[in-house]
Amino acid sequence: MQTYQAPLRDMRFNLYELHGLDALTALPAFADLNADTIDSVLEEAAKIATEVLLPLNASGDIEGCVAENGVVRTPRGFREAYATFRDGGWASVAGDPDYGGQGLPESVNTLVQEMMCAGNLSFSLYPGLTYGAVKALAAHGSPELRDLYLPKMIEGIWSGTMCLTESHCGTDLGLLRTRAVPEEDGSYRLNGAKIFISAGEHDLTENIVHLVLARLPDAPAGIKGISLFLVPKFLPREDGTPGERNGVACTGIEHKMGLKASATCQIAFDDAKGWLVGAPHKGMQGMFTMMNEERLGVGIQGLGIASVAYQSAAAYAKDRLQGRSLAGARRPDLAADPIIVHPDVRRMLMTMRTSAEGCRAVGLWVSQAVDLSRHAETEAARTAAADFVALMTPVVKALFTDLGFEAASLGIQVYGGHGYIREHGVEQFARDARIAMLYEGTNGIQALDLVGRKMPAHMGRSLRYFFHPVSEFIEANRKDPGVGGMVEHLERAFGALQLATGQIAQSGLKDPEEAGAAATDYLRLLGLVAMGYMFVRSAKVAHAKVSDAGPDAGFYKAKLGSAQFFIDRILPQATALFLAIKSGKQSTMALEDAAF
Repeated sequence: MQTYQAPLRDMRFNLYELHGLDALTALPAFADLNADTIDSVLEEAAKIATEVLLPLNASGDIEGCVAENGVVRTPRGFREAYATFRDGGWASVAGDPDYGGQGLPESVNTLVQEMMCAGNLSFSLYPGLTYGAVKALAAHGSPELRDLYLPKMIEGIWSGTMCLTESHCGTDLGLLRTRAVPEEDGSYRLNGAKIFISAGEHDLTENIVHLVLARLPDAPAGIKGISLFLVPKFLPREDGTPGERNGVACTGIEHKMGLKASATCQIAFDDAKGWLVGAPHKGMQGMFTMMNEERLGVGIQGLGIASVAYQSAAAYAKDRLQGRSLAGARRPDLAADPIIVHPDVRRMLMTMRTSAEGCRAVGLWVSQAVDLSRHAETEAARTAAADFVALMTPVVKALFTDLGFEAASLGIQVYGGHGYIREHGVEQFARDARIAMLYEGTNGIQALDLVGRKMPAHMGRSLRYFFHPVSEFIEANRKDPGVGGMVEHLERAFGALQLATGQIAQSGLKDPEEAGAAATDYLRLLGLVAMGYMFVRSAKVAHAKVSDAGPDAGFYKAKLGSAQFFIDRILPQATALFLAIKSGKQSTMALEDAAF
């Protein structure tokens, strides 16, 4: 059975106690924000996720989307759920108030997104793609385009997509063939075809706004010749309402392993009318604005899956009777003990639990930096925060989705054979989670981005915003009576990260294949150290409060238990990752192509 209750207590812990609400309220944009307001938002979001979206998750997977004559129908209940979502203002949580948004911090929006992803990952993609399109249009669109499209997209009555991939090119977008020809009225005519377009056609909104990469007639070859265009499904009338159908058609939907209630479309542009977004031949700037938003969002998808898979597995483990405890019968009144008594089941559940808790803590650390990068009062503070976000974006995308899929797989393992069949619903989590490691740039691409671009950028400036706070925390807390032992383990892992960084910097300058061979291990190493840092900080907060926390004592005790498990059983992977990195590329690249 799919089981989910929004982890509101842990969300509040991370937002208020670990990271601190004062870091947000110190910003003029959020000076009036308070915990009561945030709590009410999170509690209502939890109701949407658990009462509206979760009940549609399994049924939506079974029914899937249907395409007929260019029209796509979402599963039963999705239209009504989307209307509830839209009318409740959930599409506009972090939207710009100048265009009708609520203007809440990205930190809060991240928690809302997590709940929606946990409740129904397929559903979350429809508003999720729109959010990224809004950010790209807001940053690069003309005032006329922003004024016409942003209010409707932020309200959720119009949705958005990103149209990059073509059948012959995915990561290498320099090969794309879609063409755009200028018209006398300042618009463009687009012709071409795109594939793998999430939410490319559906019945949830009255219009769909496609952001499309294409080439102008005078475009230079390669990636430097790509422009970005806004192409609506329906051309707006003068009063802003949808008018005649544009030359945009869904020619089919993909038959996928998972996310079956999310329409992944093949889209054809046949003399479709569009408008340039940003400067000619500079389309990748606008698209990367959207892609970076989406990469952070995809990371939260992994977190959502980890959370719902953990809760479902824990509920099953408490009820499923099988065998007796190795320490003697725990429930002699029953024919067998619940499987939660067994150490290996505990190992799996604690791995899943710490994946969710650790990703939530790191995710809020990064989303709070997003808020600072947009709203800090000084340019230096905004730049520092933006550098940190740039460094951590590939980590959030890749590590969170890796761990989300691993948690989903462990969830199946906890259920045993019952997890492999549809009846209990947990096999869906693994199928849904798998795509998150692929889209918005595969996780291998994220690792290459980290070591090839983010790590050396500005002479390593971005790394300083990660290394310095970790180093300072270790120095200040090495002898702390409550968490000193955990700090010792964190220091060891951090040392491995520093050595690995130096190894890659030195060898990668001489041979790019050395950096490439180390990239995936390095990303996980950095991510595990980030999680370890968050867990030890969390343990420090919990240790100070557990003795006199009253009804909350159980929460803080559990937080200390999660931190200790991560430090004892997960963080030691850092040593093995460093040794793998240190071994170099030789064994990876040794075989001739023909030997494979």
